[in-house]
Amino acid sequence: MFSGFRKKYIGDRQLYRRVLYMVIPMILQNLVTNLVSLIDNIMVGRMGTEQMSGVSIANQFIFVFNITLFGAVSGPGIFGAQFFGKGDSEGQKYTFRFRIMISALISLVAFAVYSIFDKELISLFISKDDTAEKIAQTLMYGRQYLGIMLISLLPFGVGQAYSSVLSECGHTKIPMMASMSAVGINILLDYALIFGKFGMPEMGVKGAAIATVTAKFIETIIKIVWTHTHYEKNRYAVGVYRGIYIPSKLMADMIKRGTPLLANEFLWAAGMSIIAQSYSIRGLDVVAARNIASTISNLFSTVYIQLGACIAIIVGATLGANKLKEARDTDNKLLFFSLSVSVVVGLMMLPLAKFFPMLYNTEESVRSLASYMIVIQSMAMPLWSYANACYFTLRCGGKTGITFLFDFGGTWLVILPLSTILARFTDMDIRMLFMIVTFAEIVKVVAGYFMVRSDIWINNIIDDVGDSKAETE
Repeated sequence: MFSGFRKKYIGDRQLYRRVLYMVIPMILQNLVTNLVSLIDNIMVGRMGTEQMSGVSIANQFIFVFNITLFGAVSGPGIFGAQFFGKGDSEGQKYTFRFRIMISALISLVAFAVYSIFDKELISLFISKDDTAEKIAQTLMYGRQYLGIMLISLLPFGVGQAYSSVLSECGHTKIPMMASMSAVGINILLDYALIFGKFGMPEMGVKGAAIATVTAKFIETIIKIVWTHTHYEKNRYAVGVYRGIYIPSKLMADMIKRGTPLLANEFLWAAGMSIIAQSYSIRGLDVVAARNIASTISNLFSTVYIQLGACIAIIVGATLGANKLKEARDTDNKLLFFSLSVSVVVGLMMLPLAKFFPMLYNTEESVRSLASYMIVIQSMAMPLWSYANACYFTLRCGGKTGITFLFDFGGTWLVILPLSTILARFTDMDIRMLFMIVTFAEIVKVVAGYFMVRSDIWINNIIDDVGDSKAETE
């Protein structure tokens, strides 16, 4: 029995060496990014609850933008991973070009929407039951932070297009190095501009935003410069800006398969923000506590999120090479590996529940609630990990419609209505409410298990596109 389990779910050293070689730089890159956010959050949290809540609310909209952008590059990224597996750099170039164009478009749309409706959007997350002074200060700090962060949307968007193509080629160290190069400057500027150190003005929330924007510019510049000074490793980047041409059939297929992913990521992120808004009607103390808990949770979640992305790259490349049985076998092993690692990560996060909230200058009731939320999130880590791995498995085979139903359906048909009903129409204690909503993720776990097991995702999608070299610019 054990030998059968081992054969199905445990890989050889070569597989894990390949996974770790690819995923460790990806994890480190995102750990660095989230570590900057954590330090930024703590520094803002030292100023007070209103500042922390305002920044937290503003970051909900940055979160929606980031996730939507991820969805936008994911569709063409499916084709890019399979073109890479096939060794077709021309095909990769067209998918890369498409990613740059769609990222720039989404960045400009987000800039316009957030600039015009910033006050109305932030106000949705502020409970009217709080004092007038609290409401006014939270709104002011949120608008200050969001207004400056808008400057970073375009460079971040273009940077994501570069990160996605570098990762699918196995150059995961470059985005990591870009993030690590920017992190020191971000932390230094955070400290200097928030608290007025080293001769800098004391700018508070505005200082935190300026530091983050500066870091994002630096990170993107490094990725762009490396890509275009190493053409021998990045043949897809040669001539990518010489025009906007993309073969019509490839363009149509990327739009067809990418639109559900884009819609899914946007709606999922919007759904998570609506869930956060449901919590917020219980008061700004809940907003602050959830912000503290989410900050540490996001740091640890990086591991399973990047393992999921690694599944998409490795299994997608195997599908592109037309090794369908190997893709299925590899996916089994990587699903189990991701789940196992998430259990360990959740256990590592658990002890921090008591100590991490003490870093914030806020009320004891907020710290206590934050500690409870951290415990619940650490216990839910394996559920999130497995659902995330199923999502990337379904996506790498081009089953974006199924992926849409899986991710969007689980959020909008189950978790969101549940949180809305419990928050708005019951007097349930916030702790019980948070636990029920968090563990509702089990619905997606069950659905993901059966979808992956059905093998509907095992497809080589680029054979249908044809040889990209047959069409030239």
